[in-house]
Amino acid sequence: MLYIRCVWEHNAHDTLLYAENIIGAFTRGTSLDEALNKMPREICSYLKWIGYGAPDDLKPVIVQEKESQLKISDADSDVLFDSEREVLTWCEYSSLKQLALKSAADFHRLYESIPDIKKSCLKERSTFYGSMPLTAEEMYFHTRNVNSYYFDEIGVTADNGGSILDCRIRGFKALERKPDYLSNTVYFGSYNEEWSLRKVLRRFVWHDRIHAKAMWRMAEKTFGHGSIPNIFCF
Repeated sequence: MLYIRCVWEHNAHDTLLYAENIIGAFTRGTSLDEALNKMPREICSYLKWIGYGAPDDLKPVIVQEKESQLKISDADSDVLFDSEREVLTWCEYSSLKQLALKSAADFHRLYESIPDIKKSCLKERSTFYGSMPLTAEEMYFHTRNVNSYYFDEIGVTADNGGSILDCRIRGFKALERKPDYLSNTVYFGSYNEEWSLRKVLRRFVWHDRIHAKAMWRMAEKTFGHGSIPNIFCF
């Protein structure tokens, strides 16, 4: 039995459910039950993506709850996990960093596999951050461009230039020049949201998965089933 420690962030009937011990895995739903029912499939997909077999049995368990005023249905989030306040060891950091870099590299590979990055069959829709990205190009730039934002929230100056992998690597190099970066200091960032290095590492993978799934689904609808590789194993 694999217990999935879940953090439940919600606003009225809308739910975001995060797997605290499977960094970056998540589900959404119009109820907690809906999100819980999706979790085993999400975990199996995630484990396949990182090269692990699915366990025989999974059990989601709620370990933390956050009631939010944000638009959870659009994946707006400000929760800091209780576990994301803990000091990092170098081994933990190195492992989570490699996961964030794998995620960026795979996102870039997915983007490069799209036959026409400016074409999409999706209809326009507004979200909390503006118009929803419709094309692969728009999704890529949106996903890449949180790089400077996330690093800045923990006091690290970064940029969004080049590929999503290039700018993420540069951000980590800038972070590692800070002598106390493994102390995992909790910062009050934009909109008084709490951030830590652990949260940044989780948010990168989480955000990549949101938009990788959207890009893959868009391409399946626009260019036909099986037209691009399912790199993230959705």
